[in-house]
Amino acid sequence: MAPRLQLEKAAWRWAETVRPEEVSQEHIETAYRIWLEPCIRGVCRRNCKGNPNCLVGIGEHIWLGEIDENSFHNIDDPNCERRKKNSFVGLTNLGATCYVNTFLQVWFLNLELRQALYLCPSTCSDYMMGDSIQEEKDYEPQTICEHLQYLFALLQNSNRRYIDPSGFVKALGLDTGQQQDAQEFSKLFMSLLEDTLSKQKNPDVRNIVQQQFCGEYAYVTVCNQCGRESKLLSKFYELELNIQGHKQLTDCISEFLKEEKLEGDNRYFCEDCQSKQNATRKIRLLSLPCTLNLQLMRFVFDRQTGHKKKLNTYIGFSEILDMEPYVEHKGGSYVYELSAVLIHRGVSAYSGHYIAHVKDPQSGEWYKFNDEDIEKMEGKKLQLGIEEDLAEPSKSQTRKPKCGKGTHCSRNAYMLVYRLQTQERPSTTIQVPAFLQELVDRDNSKFEEWCVEMAEMRKQSVDKGKAKHEEVKELYQRLPAGAEPYEFVSLEWLQKWLDESTPTKPIDNHACLCSHDKLHPDKISIMKRISEYAADIFYSRYGGGPRLTVKALCKECVVERCRVLRLKNQLNEDYKTVNNLLKATVKSDGFWVGKSSLRSWRQLALEQLDEQDGDADQSNGRMNGNTLNKDESKEERKEEEEELNFNEDILCPHGELCISENERRLVSKEAWSKLQQYFPKAPEFPSHKECCSQCKILEREGEENEALHKMIANEQKTSLPNLFQDKNRPCLSNWPEETDVLYIVSQFFVEEWRKFVRKPTRCSPVSSVGNSALLCPHGGLMFTFASMTKEDSKLIALIWPSEWQMIQKLFVVDHIIKITRTEGGDANPSETQYISEPKLCPECREGLLCQQQRDLREYTQATIYVHKVVDNKKVMKDSAPELNVSSSETEEDKEEAKLDGEKDPDFNQSNGGTKRQKISHQNYTAYQKQVIRRSMRHRKVRGEKALLVSANQTLKELKIQIMHAFSVAPFDQNLSIDGKILSDDCATLGTLGVIPESVILLKADEPIADYAAMDDVMQVCMPEEGFKGTGLLGH
Repeated sequence: MAPRLQLEKAAWRWAETVRPEEVSQEHIETAYRIWLEPCIRGVCRRNCKGNPNCLVGIGEHIWLGEIDENSFHNIDDPNCERRKKNSFVGLTNLGATCYVNTFLQVWFLNLELRQALYLCPSTCSDYMMGDSIQEEKDYEPQTICEHLQYLFALLQNSNRRYIDPSGFVKALGLDTGQQQDAQEFSKLFMSLLEDTLSKQKNPDVRNIVQQQFCGEYAYVTVCNQCGRESKLLSKFYELELNIQGHKQLTDCISEFLKEEKLEGDNRYFCEDCQSKQNATRKIRLLSLPCTLNLQLMRFVFDRQTGHKKKLNTYIGFSEILDMEPYVEHKGGSYVYELSAVLIHRGVSAYSGHYIAHVKDPQSGEWYKFNDEDIEKMEGKKLQLGIEEDLAEPSKSQTRKPKCGKGTHCSRNAYMLVYRLQTQERPSTTIQVPAFLQELVDRDNSKFEEWCVEMAEMRKQSVDKGKAKHEEVKELYQRLPAGAEPYEFVSLEWLQKWLDESTPTKPIDNHACLCSHDKLHPDKISIMKRISEYAADIFYSRYGGGPRLTVKALCKECVVERCRVLRLKNQLNEDYKTVNNLLKATVKSDGFWVGKSSLRSWRQLALEQLDEQDGDADQSNGRMNGNTLNKDESKEERKEEEEELNFNEDILCPHGELCISENERRLVSKEAWSKLQQYFPKAPEFPSHKECCSQCKILEREGEENEALHKMIANEQKTSLPNLFQDKNRPCLSNWPEETDVLYIVSQFFVEEWRKFVRKPTRCSPVSSVGNSALLCPHGGLMFTFASMTKEDSKLIALIWPSEWQMIQKLFVVDHIIKITRTEGGDANPSETQYISEPKLCPECREGLLCQQQRDLREYTQATIYVHKVVDNKKVMKDSAPELNVSSSETEEDKEEAKLDGEKDPDFNQSNGGTKRQKISHQNYTAYQKQVIRRSMRHRKVRGEKALLVSANQTLKELKIQIMHAFSVAPFDQNLSIDGKILSDDCATLGTLGVIPESVILLKADEPIADYAAMDDVMQVCMPEEGFKGTGLLGH
């Protein structure tokens, strides 16, 4: 089949020889490609969008052959959720509770602990009373022991592949979204469990934690002088072994028991000697438990970073551990065998994943417990290789050492569990108590019901899919339309009908209609011609419309398209003809055409002829009810309206012929008739057409106004030459001797007046001085004498008395503002005073300053600069004055901000005695935006970096930004601004006085040697709270 563009050309080739008025039904059917040959399955690889009769490759292939039943549904086989034979039950990870799941599996496989918990009395027996009543609601354990009982019973006899421990986690009050320290969890939970079980009457239950996990050691201190030995006995539930600097587990144990010397300031007070003496101290193991927990201290506090970090070093350990060399009393049985390895995958102490490798005490086989997934190891061997590959070590770490038979090496193991070796493995199966088994059976019944329900849903989906399969198979055969009556349906709708994953919607053909409510010829590429029989079935089952029958072929659109195509073909010849006609001089009758339109008429004609195609593409949108964004179409219309059409460049604002003859040209009648074929709606102006009368009047007025403006500007420039050229200007800080009075106008007035004098024909004349902008609503002055000599000097202009007399003649003066210099009175005749008229308004001045400071502290996405100090000079005092240029609060500003700080001895201003009404902050803000704008621009220097910050972000968040910019950890950053040290990490930048364009000084402490620790810093944005507030601490 020919490509789409070739089909497009073939459908309209007849237009080259047929005039629009000669278009027949045959031409219309050819344009709509009614009689194109349909494609054959197997020959046509994909659907031909240019052929409405091609019904191949629209999604029918999945229905015509034999179909797998699983394709009719998206429901997983419920049996995949069923527990496998001779396997264990997993635990759901509730977000970040993998550390809880690992310990639960380890404790579950401690048979003695499980048996003791089953013997613990429970309120569950009360729940089982009166089955007819209690069956309606689920069992809710009340205590930690009951939660553990129920969990262990489910782990033992549940039919599910995994169970949900949310009840247990909720009872402990743990945050499921925050990963906690697994070792700390183990200690705290064992302590809680021991305390809970200590209240039981049965000794086998009461003492189970001590019998299984509790050992005893002694801190022994020996005086070097007299040999006195002092012992302090202590129980332990796990041994915490330092792994730093060691490669083998035995080395870690030896260091734990190593003798320590007490010398110098650390000497020991001997009671026999009654003085401080040199001594030795060590730990002696007195007794060991049945289950020996060895905590490998992988997570340590790093003094340099101030946070925890993980030690990813390899530690070797054997499956058989002989503890006899380490125990004080020899002769007993102290050979242990490895029963569990708890793994932390990840390089950071604040992230990662916990899994457990646990040995089944009954079968001797190893299993990997990874939340819901449980994997049995091959050959009853412990395999840690895969877990070690996922640690992503840094380049500085050593390779994995070779391990002999019966030994293992791990850089991720954080806890090793050893069991006292016995001759025989436990053969008896632990029985679940009847009341717990009844609960498990109920849960299993619910699971079986769910499996049946899912299976039924799968069956219903399969039956429904099979029915549709037969429907599609039958209907697709009747889909092609030959010479019989036909209709058009969109290709997209047919594809969705054949798509099993989406429900079929009603047919919507509105998006493919033309302006005559018929099928648009340009839409035929996205439509398919189907039989009337198939269309009747579609509309009866799915509804929709409008139906596009043979009557929907639009003759008007075809005729218009024919005209456009013929004009396109004729355009090149007409372009040459018009060019030749334009060479001839037109003396009398003709038509006015814009020169700009003449230069681009060919391009305009092409764009206009292509407009229909563009409109068609724009109106395509998406089929079945989806249209273009309304806002987008409005914007496009506005852009089109702004573009001038042909000959509109000589239209005046009143819609008449413009008065400028330079922009238009007279063309002959023949040239105009040719142009009018392409632009029938263009404005027409014969040569005898008069120009716009309104424009003529305005032109005369404009010429008169320009002359008047030039005269006014020249007069004002002559009257105020020094003000215009900014020469010989008075200065408040260096008061001129020749006068005692200076007048004030706003700098804005002076700048606008200078613009007018320079370009009187382009700018409007300035008529008023506008001094009200410098006054508050009460009529008082907004500036102090001190501020007008410094930061506010850019807002005012000083005027000589002679200039003021001229300004009063030339402009309307709304308010007179002047400053008078007077000598001091009798008390201090040598003191000079400066008095302003009108007086200062202290209320408004104070409010303005407060609003300015408030605005500076309520910003978003503002720029500040961080300057890193690289030497050891004084930072807070020496460097701050040098950088004060960026601060918004200078010493003068601080003085002005005081309540009584406006009283300058050289500037005597009074309140005027009259009571003034209060002004809202909106007035201050409006006034500030109108006039008072201070330049806060800071020029960046070497060693500085710009950061985008907001007033409401905390200092800690700023330190994180600085860490990215300078590679300095937050705890190594010493920050200051204007001599003030920034230390409160929880305070916001606004409250700390950090304003836009501020410069913050950064002095860094010693850099971190290992920047891998930076990852841990990023993880900790909030202070660590551990298990505070949880049930593990009795809350």
